[in-house]
Amino acid sequence: MIRTRSLLADGSRLRRLAPLALPAAWGAVAVAWRFGCPLARQPGLPMRIATSVVFLTVGIGLVLGLRHGLVRELEQVRAVAAATQRVLLRPPPARLDGLTLAAGQLSASRGASVGGDLYEAVATPHGVRIVIGDVRGHGLAALGAVVALLGSFREAAHDEPELAGVLRRLERALERHLRERARDEHPARAGARPEHPVAEEFVTLLLVEVRSDGRLAVLNCGHPGPYRLGATAERLPVGDPLPPLGVLPLPTGIVPYAGARLLPGETLVLHTDGAEEARDHRGRFFALDEALSEVPGEAPAALVRRVHTALLHHTGGRLADDIALLVVRNDRVRVPAQPAEPGLRRPRPAPSSHC
Repeated sequence: MIRTRSLLADGSRLRRLAPLALPAAWGAVAVAWRFGCPLARQPGLPMRIATSVVFLTVGIGLVLGLRHGLVRELEQVRAVAAATQRVLLRPPPARLDGLTLAAGQLSASRGASVGGDLYEAVATPHGVRIVIGDVRGHGLAALGAVVALLGSFREAAHDEPELAGVLRRLERALERHLRERARDEHPARAGARPEHPVAEEFVTLLLVEVRSDGRLAVLNCGHPGPYRLGATAERLPVGDPLPPLGVLPLPTGIVPYAGARLLPGETLVLHTDGAEEARDHRGRFFALDEALSEVPGEAPAALVRRVHTALLHHTGGRLADDIALLVVRNDRVRVPAQPAEPGLRRPRPAPSSHC
């Protein structure tokens, strides 16, 4: 096994050095000609020009060979990073239990497609459960909390019969992540509360459960409320907010808000606060509600692309925070009540006997 790894490493090094082989060989020939050939040592401007051209060609070849190798390595790193990011923040399925979904994220970190925002949607026996959240800060530094929360949600959404149980599982997952991060940053104070501000992360979160009849159950931990698109775009009520995860312990009794529905044909747009707090060069905020109202009945995937394009145009491509959108449209068919078949009568109740 060790010999195999050594051979693979040697092969990889040889592949990286291959573009330099021809310039190096040409350089060796040029040096041998310059110092070994009597003609090359003759004085005169033409010979000096010829010698300079030879060595300039060798130098350009070496630079181009190095550049080619670096470009290939960069492409491989980008491919690996893109695959990793797709696994971490995978796109939701296009169809899920009669719902049409689409999602996307814009990262404030250049070269990254994920950051401090998270989202996921899964079909469970209790309904389609959706989470969207925003870790304090942005970019690659917040990925640890994103990994911990998404991993916990993907298990808890199926295991917990109540939405409150899912939220408590997410709280415990974040607490474990913060303890481990504090231990890594302060190994001498294992078990103590971290004092470093980087270790004190918190997460705003929105949990939504879409039941088979379109009724919604919502738990909001300090996150912006979603928009419901029907005839107009309106902010969906989500009840009294709970504290963000990681700031204060969750209260003992957690009751989801159940006063809203998503009727067939209506669309629910969940987002992180970066979408509404994005500013242009004059300091004006992005009008998300107006952007959502522009094209009624738009498909979720097209809506995500259009809003992302509008956000990038509004900010000039300079994002100050990560932005995530998750769009859910209820495409379930409402079955009308069936009339009774002609000729069939409901049975009459038997007459009661009187003593």
